Amino acid sequence: MYQREPDGERVDMLIPSKRMRLRVLYHGNCFDGCSSAGVFTRFYKERIAKGPVEVSYRPLEHKGSPHPFSPDCFDGDENACVDFRYSQDPRLTWWFDHHASAFQLPGDEDHFRADATGRKFYDAAAKSCTKFLADTVAAKFGFDAAPLAELIEWAEIIDGALFPSAKMAVELKEPALRLMTFIENNRQPEIAERFIGDLVSRPLAEIAADPYVADTLKPLLAQHERNIETMRTKAKQEGNVVFFDLADQETAAFNKFISYYLFPDARYSVGVTLASRAKISIGANPWSKVPRTHEINKICERYGGGGHPVVGAISIPRAELPRAREIARDIVAELNA
Repeated sequence: MYQREPDGERVDMLIPSKRMRLRVLYHGNCFDGCSSAGVFTRFYKERIAKGPVEVSYRPLEHKGSPHPFSPDCFDGDENACVDFRYSQDPRLTWWFDHHASAFQLPGDEDHFRADATGRKFYDAAAKSCTKFLADTVAAKFGFDAAPLAELIEWAEIIDGALFPSAKMAVELKEPALRLMTFIENNRQPEIAERFIGDLVSRPLAEIAADPYVADTLKPLLAQHERNIETMRTKAKQEGNVVFFDLADQETAAFNKFISYYLFPDARYSVGVTLASRAKISIGANPWSKVPRTHEINKICERYGGGGHPVVGAISIPRAELPRAREIARDIVAELNA
């Protein structure tokens, strides 16, 4: 573009290019969700973007509704959703997920199967969305995932519950497990965005030692130790299931492996917690000598929740805590049937 000066001379003008707006939706308060968001962002900037990119993030929860997407979710020039269920919204341009509960609305799966963009991917057999995403974009778009090997490995271990023992999962000595604990308890969106960026640009031990993480972790780790002791007194094994109700503790998040650390013979765990919402958490013991016989994601889906065959959750309004407790008791009975 150019303009004319008063003397008629032509002067070229540089017009700044418009920054493309990328919106990334991801499974919030989840190490795999944050890792997936970071890997996708790095991939997009390196292999897809043609110019400057303005990235904004939005965490999503498996609330007690099959409609978790608000009307303003897909407000970018490009909109990606990672580690979370499918949407038929035409504004969704990229999608990666591995949850067995990915398709919850009528027509979701058919809509996905009919997609011809080559930018939506799903694999319910994948242990983590992070590794699935990284492997997919490496194979299809030439992304170099090698610099992210440490992050990808730990996302796979954490989300796939591939720990060698409950002891490792509960004692939280490894930096990645401390970062897992940090993000599961974080409620500040700006901190989550910083964390996502750090995951794909810094070693995990360095992030865990950074004051914004380390200082926050001190009281969280102290609370974690209290949670273990609380579980010793409140949790009880009922048949195949460890059941606990921590709603009176106002515990926002807890380590889901404590149940199996304290009750190694249990096959399942069911727990009720209370924070901004009432939450029922259901899991299968990954170290159980007896194979599981229930698909936990299918149980959760009946109540508007979601997850995987081995772990899932249901989130309902805080005021409906009595209903949450009733649901939890019904699930305990079902897992023991």
